[in-house]
Amino acid sequence: MCLALLAGCASGPHDTDNPDWAQAGLPPPPKRYETDAEWKESEAPPPPAFDVKRLEPIAMPPYMSLKFGVDPATITITGDGVVRYVVVATSRSGGDAALNAFYEGVRCSTDEVKSYARFNNGAWSKVERSEWKSFRDLNSSYARQLAQQGLCRGHAPRVSVKDMVTNMRDPARQLQ
Repeated sequence: MCLALLAGCASGPHDTDNPDWAQAGLPPPPKRYETDAEWKESEAPPPPAFDVKRLEPIAMPPYMSLKFGVDPATITITGDGVVRYVVVATSRSGGDAALNAFYEGVRCSTDEVKSYARFNNGAWSKVERSEWKSFRDLNSSYARQLAQQGLCRGHAPRVSVKDMVTNMRDPARQLQ
């Protein structure tokens, strides 16, 4: 009986890279690969408004000269599997004088990040010729940390923004 139940679980069309489908009862996002010629990114809307008072910190190595946080109110999960958000970088010494923000998207399926706009001196400017870059890019270390700490579960987005925020607040929960 137990073997039949296990065989039934393994035979469905579920994305086993995303165990969240089982808990949430939702269909998993489609698997996407670098070679998937059919994948097309949806158009990114203008950057959403963000508030530094709502920032959830991203745990970074202590040698980093900047601290990073993401405003949970800006996180969206698109139908094409991209998680978009606004991340804010500030000096570890504090103060808003050196505040920079980035409107970005993460593809959990390919471990990539893309910048759509930058916020500097109180205004957004669009990134020209924006391209997907690997998390291995040194400039993307905070994006990798953000993806690992909350946005992604394996190679798929988590099932909801609420689940993402819960995991950012308690990264140890990822192990459960």
